[in-house]
Amino acid sequence: MNIADLIPYIAPTVVLLLILGSAIKILPEYERGVVFFLGRFQGVKGPGLIIIIPGIQQMTRVDLRVITLDVPSQDVISKDNVTVRVNAVLYFRVVDPERAIIRVEDFGSATSQLSQTTLRSVLGKHDLDEMLSERDKLNSDIQEIIDAQTEEWGIKVANVEIKHVDLNESMIRAIARQAEAERERRAKVIHAEGELQASKKLVEAAEVMSTDSGAMQLRYMQTLADMSTNNSSTIVFPLPMEMLSAFTSKHSPKAPKSDNGDNDET
Repeated sequence: MNIADLIPYIAPTVVLLLILGSAIKILPEYERGVVFFLGRFQGVKGPGLIIIIPGIQQMTRVDLRVITLDVPSQDVISKDNVTVRVNAVLYFRVVDPERAIIRVEDFGSATSQLSQTTLRSVLGKHDLDEMLSERDKLNSDIQEIIDAQTEEWGIKVANVEIKHVDLNESMIRAIARQAEAERERRAKVIHAEGELQASKKLVEAAEVMSTDSGAMQLRYMQTLADMSTNNSSTIVFPLPMEMLSAFTSKHSPKAPKSDNGDNDET
C-alpha cells in the first residue's frame, strides 16, 4: 500500500483528532469550568479531566484564586471640603462560579467600578483627619459595603486597603502650621500645669514651716548656705531664730481698739 492509498484515511483521522482535542479539557486545581448545554446552564465541573461535546456544549473557565485589583486614584471631597486624591487595592475571589458568569457580564470590571464609586462615597462622609488617622476603620467600612453588593455575583471581597491619600502643597503647609500650633498649645498647657503644681507645693511648704519652728530653722540655714556659696565676697552674720521672731512680733501691728466707748466697769 502506497501513500496515495492512505490519503482518504488521513483526512478523517485529522478531523477526529481535532474533535478529540477540542473535546478534552484539563482544569487545574484552582480553576472551575461553567458548562452550558445548547446555551443552557448545565453545571460546574473540575478540576481534572473534562469532556466537552464540541458545538453542543460550551465551557467558561473561572479562576478561584484571590485576585488583586488596583483601584485607580479618585478625587474625593472630604466632609470638611478638602480635595484629596486617594487610591486603594482590593482583594477578592470567586466563591460561586455559576453566579459569577451568569449574573454579571464581566465580574472583574464590575467589581472595579463598584470599588471606585464606593471609595468616593465612603471617604466623602469623613473629615480629612479621619482619613489620615482612622484608615483601618475606613478600610473595614469599604470592604463591608463592596462585599455586600458583590455577594449576588458570587464574589467574596477579602480585604480593602487605602494606599495613598495625596494632598496639594497648600494643604500640606496648612497641616504643618496646625501641627506646630498644637505643639505650642500642649507646651503651654504643660508649663501651666507645672506652675500650678509648684505653687501648691510651695503653699504646703509654707504651712509646714509656719507651724514647725525646726523646719523654719533648717530653711533659714539652707538660705544662708546658698548665699555664702553664690557670693563668696559677702559676709553673712546669722542671727538666732528667737531674735528674729521677737523682732517680727514687736513690729507686728496691734489689734485695733474697740469703738464701743469706755470699758465696762463692774
